[in-house]
Amino acid sequence: MLESLDQHGNDLNMGETAILEEEIPPFSSILLRNGIIMSSLYNHLLFAKPNILYIHFQSVEPPLSFARKVGKPFVY
Repeated sequence: MLESLDQHGNDLNMGETAILEEEIPPFSSILLRNGIIMSSLYNHLLFAKPNILYIHFQSVEPPLSFARKVGKPFVY
């Protein structure tokens, strides 16, 4: 999701994705390494199998740069 670009081409970029519990450490490491803030992590269903969580993240930068950073594949 994007808001509106400033005069330098930056925007408040926000993302959300569903993630398995075991994927949290590698995914959050990639976010942090790329300067992206992890703003929340929670679950909707208490007894879901497998446990599916939702992670929200954000940054202020050009939208294309944000998309490239969060779109990088990760290896366990």
